[in-house]
Amino acid sequence: MTVWRDVVGQPAAVAELSAAVADPSSMTHAWLFTGPPGSGRSTAARAFAAALQCPQGGCGECNSCRTVLAGTHADVREVVPEGLSISVAEMRRLVQLAARRPSTGRRQILIIQDADRLGERAANALLKAVEEPAPDTVFLLCAPSDHPEDVPITIRSRCRPVPLRTPSAEAIAEVLATRDGLDPETATWAASVSGGHVGRARWLARDEEARRRRAEALDLPMKIRGIGDAFAYAGKLVAAAKAEATEIAEGRDAAEREELAVAMGAGGVGKGIAAAARSAKAAERELEKRQKSRTTRNQRDALDRAIIDLAGFFRDVLVTRSGAQVPLTNPDRLADIRRAAGEWTPESTLRRLEAVLACREALNANVKPEIAVENMLLSLHRG
Repeated sequence: MTVWRDVVGQPAAVAELSAAVADPSSMTHAWLFTGPPGSGRSTAARAFAAALQCPQGGCGECNSCRTVLAGTHADVREVVPEGLSISVAEMRRLVQLAARRPSTGRRQILIIQDADRLGERAANALLKAVEEPAPDTVFLLCAPSDHPEDVPITIRSRCRPVPLRTPSAEAIAEVLATRDGLDPETATWAASVSGGHVGRARWLARDEEARRRRAEALDLPMKIRGIGDAFAYAGKLVAAAKAEATEIAEGRDAAEREELAVAMGAGGVGKGIAAAARSAKAAERELEKRQKSRTTRNQRDALDRAIIDLAGFFRDVLVTRSGAQVPLTNPDRLADIRRAAGEWTPESTLRRLEAVLACREALNANVKPEIAVENMLLSLHRG
């Protein structure tokens, strides 16, 4: 067993990273992991960090490997954006910590998931550290691609690229069956409908609610019979996304508020309590701001999953209509796909697909979800 066991379907990347661990002369201080969603960018970065800290180069069994993979290693910090962007204050704090000498490990390592969410000021703070890194510091950035819109060219040009590809359905199914202990039939189904997204496959295989939401999204193209349907289903889709985001937030938000209250001395008495109360109020406002941003992000992510499912459906209709011999994104919806291919022209199917993609762009541009989704479903009705 090694640290690379969870890096699915990426033999070229694993070989390159393993070589860098084995030969320090080929090592560099900044790496950029790119690839489509679900390709395992953060998983590969975390495995690389474990291999760099491991005395044996990534055995997967020692204390260094286990703590890095579990996210508890003292010298490996991971930025996981929960809001809409990574703040400059957070980036400056992490860069300062990463510049220290390692306390228990061989290096200080900073992993930045979704580096495409770096704001301009946060990116500038990171750039300064990447330009003048501390001797034992390594930066591991993860982004959908190395396009300037995702990662500024000033940072991209100072990183060694590690391109990842979409893993095959067979590779995903094998991991779900052997590593996660799922029955082969469920693993094969989840892998076949995941679009090459390992995390989505695992989620669909384990979560009945996730399967239900996917089914509801894929029912939409054949259910919209009028303008009223478009508005009604848009409302349901947005409401479901909000409910999912609220469900995720409820327990965590309450725990964070309780932790903050304890930290700020809630219920205390005596001298200085008034000043402490003022500080607590300011901290509460900052926490509420972060929680609101995180909930908005979760709502967008829930809508995005539905939109990706719809885009896959229309892609499958085009594939079926053209007679192309390529795998379908949603093979379990073959009956609906064939029916749509028989009823719609390729031109109208393409217009529907473009409407779905335009909705995704609108949501990324902060258009109100109700308006963006209503416009999409009206376009699906018109064809």
